[in-house]
Amino acid sequence: MKNKELITMLNRDLRDEHAAVVRYLIHSYLEGEDTALGAKLLSRTREEMWHMHWLGMIIAQKGGEPDMTPAAYPHDPTSRAAIFKSYVAYEKKLIPHYNREADKVNDPHIKRVLRREAWESGMHAAKFQKILDKLSPEEAEGLPGGENELPGEFVNKLQKAVAGKYTQMLQHIRDSWVFQKEAAKAWQIMDFSMTQMKQLAHLAEDVAENGMPPRFELGEIEKNTSIGLALERAVQQLRKSRERHIELTKDPEAQKHKGFMANLDLTLKQEQYEQEEIEDLK
Repeated sequence: MKNKELITMLNRDLRDEHAAVVRYLIHSYLEGEDTALGAKLLSRTREEMWHMHWLGMIIAQKGGEPDMTPAAYPHDPTSRAAIFKSYVAYEKKLIPHYNREADKVNDPHIKRVLRREAWESGMHAAKFQKILDKLSPEEAEGLPGGENELPGEFVNKLQKAVAGKYTQMLQHIRDSWVFQKEAAKAWQIMDFSMTQMKQLAHLAEDVAENGMPPRFELGEIEKNTSIGLALERAVQQLRKSRERHIELTKDPEAQKHKGFMANLDLTLKQEQYEQEEIEDLK
């Protein structure tokens, strides 16, 4: 298989795994991370994140540009049972898909990764089937999420913050893959993306707790080929993010929620830390 063809193939897989991450993450927030269902979904999400990571690393190693846009995740949203049936079907179709791809490549590492993605997809399908089989009739017929009690204008602000942090996190992940030869700097960038993942969770949870799916809307991902430019752009993104979050702290509705304000204060401190650390890397 030619290198260009390999990169195209793996980018399709990357988008599919990204779709699974977003779907299971949103569902876990709607169920509530402190519930049994939410915790199980979050566990699957973390495993899908590893799938993304392995593919992104290989694509960049082969000189390709990782496609950070998630594919569509076809699912039936009419009930919790229908949703989990969709998950089982999605994961099952990946088993022969990855095995066929593994047969096409000669590189032992890539072949092993694709085989692993196949058998872990099979494990995911089995775990989702187990959840489905154990749903009570009431759970099966119901839907995740509660009732929205927050003002619409405030929820829109939160959704914009979710989209901004999601894009920022993915930019960092992309840069860590593309500049992996920079070793320490690339790892530092990946480290910050993990912190941003938690910041994203704080925002998304508040949206989901009010019965609304967090909007993981991807903004522009810059494809810098210089780590210096990537680091400068990261600093600019952090400045904008801090400005957006500082404005949120002034919102009267935000000030009514002590837990939200505490998380926002933590995010602001972390963003200041990240900005200073990245400026030292330049």
